[in-house]
Amino acid sequence: MSASPPPLSTRRADLLDRLRQPHTYDLAIVGGGATGLGVALDATLRGLSVVLLESHDFAKGTSSRATKLVHGGVRYLAQGNISLVSEALHERTNLLHNAPHLAQPLPFVMPSYQWWQAPFYGVGLKAYDLLAGKAGLGHTEFLSAAQTRTLLPTVNPQHLCGGVKYWDGQFDDARLALVLARTAAAQGALMVNYCEALGLVHANGRVAGVHCRDTETGQKIEVSARCVVNATGVWVDALRQQDSEACGRTSRPIVAPSQGVHLVVDKEFFPGDHALLVPKTADGRVLFAVPWLGKVILGTTDTPRHDLAREPEPFADEVAFILNESARYLQRAPLRSDVRSMWVGLRPLVKPAEDDGSDTKTISREHTVAVSPSGLVTVTGGKWTTYRSMAEDVLEKCQEAKLLPALPASVTAHHRLIGAPPAEAATTAVSQPPGLHQYGLEAELVEQLPGSAVMLAPHLSEAMVRFAVRHEYARTVEDVLARRSRLLFLDARAAAVAAPGVAAVLADELGQAVAVEDFLALAARYVTLS
Repeated sequence: MSASPPPLSTRRADLLDRLRQPHTYDLAIVGGGATGLGVALDATLRGLSVVLLESHDFAKGTSSRATKLVHGGVRYLAQGNISLVSEALHERTNLLHNAPHLAQPLPFVMPSYQWWQAPFYGVGLKAYDLLAGKAGLGHTEFLSAAQTRTLLPTVNPQHLCGGVKYWDGQFDDARLALVLARTAAAQGALMVNYCEALGLVHANGRVAGVHCRDTETGQKIEVSARCVVNATGVWVDALRQQDSEACGRTSRPIVAPSQGVHLVVDKEFFPGDHALLVPKTADGRVLFAVPWLGKVILGTTDTPRHDLAREPEPFADEVAFILNESARYLQRAPLRSDVRSMWVGLRPLVKPAEDDGSDTKTISREHTVAVSPSGLVTVTGGKWTTYRSMAEDVLEKCQEAKLLPALPASVTAHHRLIGAPPAEAATTAVSQPPGLHQYGLEAELVEQLPGSAVMLAPHLSEAMVRFAVRHEYARTVEDVLARRSRLLFLDARAAAVAAPGVAAVLADELGQAVAVEDFLALAARYVTLS
């Protein structure tokens, strides 16, 4: 296998020097989550000059707080949304192919506790197979009660009739976001985190760029661009409103935020390598128990949320709901004291025209792209699995609105991301030790840095922290422990213990003191309800 090329430096002074240079970009993107990063990569690969501005860290918001599934959406099939499921299944294949070091197939089991459930849901899952076609990851199988217990050793055996096994995918959302940012940068895009968009630049009634501010120094910079894309997730309405007011118009909010809560517990509650899916809980939601990076994710809720906090906290009744529902399906149910970490993602659901804000479970997960009269392009909605096709749609709408010239066709469907091994050697990417396996071809480069044998936490070496600073845009303890390593999301108390050691390495790399107090307060919130 060929070695990975040396990674680009992400030295912040160099990034800001480039940002300050007088230049009119073809495309300026506001928002460094899945959607914005996907647009940046697609546009850059088509030959456009691109700058992306993110007010916090890449994937700081919703894009690091998914259920970690690359999926077509079984529940969307139940809603009859065939087009969304078909698109997502197609994109699932692309993602698994382009980032095999970060995304892999995952088998699911749907246990049945009434005689009709296995045939009823099994027929739907067979249809799921048919929609996937050659892109299928494995055939749906009907299971006996004994087979179900073999695959789910701690499932509740009382009244168990059998089950259905099917396949979807799993990934590391935050690390995929970083790889997208780095792949775009390797192609020439300027990717800047911790650079807040303060407002839009207007010239003759048209959007002509972005006023931004380096949040570390407070320095303000004006960025000129022929086209500006608002990809700020649940926060898109703020920039839309600002655009409207500047042009003497009004705009209707288009986002209905939904909160999804996840709890993480130890593998002892749910050992094995199969995930569990309950398609319909007591209140009609879906329940998952998903093995991930040595722990188990339980979730998720779907609750309307009208405040847009950067660090939303779970409601007590949401935590109780997940634990109570888990108790119905597991022999030994985790208690509140067993939760290692709990985290919340805000989903940017697109409001229907008649929305009354009362229920988000039935709102479609499809995305929307809107172009304002002044030329601001806004994209919101959708889900991680379809980030690539969403990017294609954004650029198509930009061309239709004459904001960009005619472009060559997208090539992202087959563009392997940084760290991905050649297709013929893809299986070697996951044979690395835990922690290193997610670097793919770059694992050897990480190991060559100082401190490769010095472990700061399980699966986190001093060398990994150095790599995060030098090549992955990391600036803070949270950047490392929440998104370069996923320790905050796996075990918040362990992350707090590791924080001082991480801060010391960061300080050495950055040449400045690095605070740890804010992270310790954050970690406490991941295990404590306010």
